[in-house]
Amino acid sequence: MSADQEKLESVKRWLLAKKPALGDIDLDLDLIENRVIDSLGFLDFVFFLEQLVGRELQTDAESVKAFRTLRSLGDDILAEREGAET
Repeated sequence: MSADQEKLESVKRWLLAKKPALGDIDLDLDLIENRVIDSLGFLDFVFFLEQLVGRELQTDAESVKAFRTLRSLGDDILAEREGAET
């Protein structure tokens, strides 16, 4: 399992700990629309992700789409970037 996949699994475990009734989370499930993440929990979620990736994340209106699904999180936030500082 790659480092990116391990991070994605960590995110999935964190979300399922908050919402155990889900049982599993599909990569393309809209986390906001389906209330896996709500407005009160969003800041906790961002803080968790920042700790996981070791950097501050942008949370402006345009960047929110990166938080909508596990797939977009994996592609846009969790993916190791070449030349990125960690």
